[in-house]
Amino acid sequence: MGMRKVLTRIPVLQASYLTGHPMGLPVNITISTSYRCNSRCKTCNVWLLPNDDFTLEEWDRTFQSLGKAPYWFTFSGGEPTLRKDLPEMVESAYRHCKPGIINIPTNGIQDKIIPGRVERVLQACPESEVIINVSLDGVGLKHDTVRGVRGNFERAMRTYAALKDLKTKYQNFTLGVHSVISNFTVDSFPELCEFVQTELKPDQYITEIAEERVELDTVGLGITPPVEKYSVAINTLVESLHDQKLTGISAVTQAFRLQYYEIVKKTLREHRQVIPCMAGVASAQIAPNGDVWTCCIRAQSMGNLREYGYDFGKVWRTARADELRHSIKAGECYCPLANASYTNMLMHPPTLAKVSATVLRERRQAAKAGQGAPQPALPIPAAEA
Repeated sequence: MGMRKVLTRIPVLQASYLTGHPMGLPVNITISTSYRCNSRCKTCNVWLLPNDDFTLEEWDRTFQSLGKAPYWFTFSGGEPTLRKDLPEMVESAYRHCKPGIINIPTNGIQDKIIPGRVERVLQACPESEVIINVSLDGVGLKHDTVRGVRGNFERAMRTYAALKDLKTKYQNFTLGVHSVISNFTVDSFPELCEFVQTELKPDQYITEIAEERVELDTVGLGITPPVEKYSVAINTLVESLHDQKLTGISAVTQAFRLQYYEIVKKTLREHRQVIPCMAGVASAQIAPNGDVWTCCIRAQSMGNLREYGYDFGKVWRTARADELRHSIKAGECYCPLANASYTNMLMHPPTLAKVSATVLRERRQAAKAGQGAPQPALPIPAAEA
């Protein structure tokens, strides 16, 4: 399904939000492949959770029920590359759903295994944009300390180098770096930001603020930095982004990210939904055991796919699902969750207007500089989580 088709679905999704009853399936779905993880991060206890993972056959039946509705898949974890059948899982989603974007984050620890599994994904999904984000929360020993694994930084760097080599073979491959800004990393973020942008030079550098999530068993841990410190850190990244002269899709994606960082600041200050949250309408998450959630922050189940014959649509339309949508619409929760936020932004006309204004301003500046820039269509930015 092309991006234009997603844009035509926006009015239907907005109507679903207003009425509280879904008129279609979500365009953005996060798949939690497993809670198993070989990291021991200070910001995440997911590895302590019990495992009851869907089999490949169960995922295949689920993807078949989704049809062509999802445009954007994120295969998360735990550490998704620990699943030996990850390439087959992604191939199943590609075969049944034909998504435009497939995003997979990784801690990069399995440096001898990850590149091969990523290449199998790239081979299986030639018409999707495959985005691999290598997680990096510090430089050298700092990263190892936050991630709780000795040698993680060196292994992640070897993984990154091997993935960079794959870019010469596959045109549909975006290689990024992803950082979580937490109370453990907020003060050292400027050093990390400079390292990533001057040494690694990824296709994209994205960040996410550390959140207390039910899914990650981090509620009450105090990992979220205060807005004052977060603002100083993120402004370092924003200033470096302004120095980049991007055009086309890259310019639009960057404009979305800049707006997202402003939404995070405002959410932390005002403790409310800054823009309407479309979780449970335009976006959703499926837990490793088949529970369908509106999002991973609340991690409250609409129903389990095993109990509904692996028919996502049936779970999506349960009375419990309607209750959760009503709660979200009533503003009973708020968060700056990146994955859901980008979908929310796409569905919110005032935010789209701000993004468009930023893009047009950059185009005018590029034109004055003699660069020129084609008029891009609005894409869904790559997932951050």
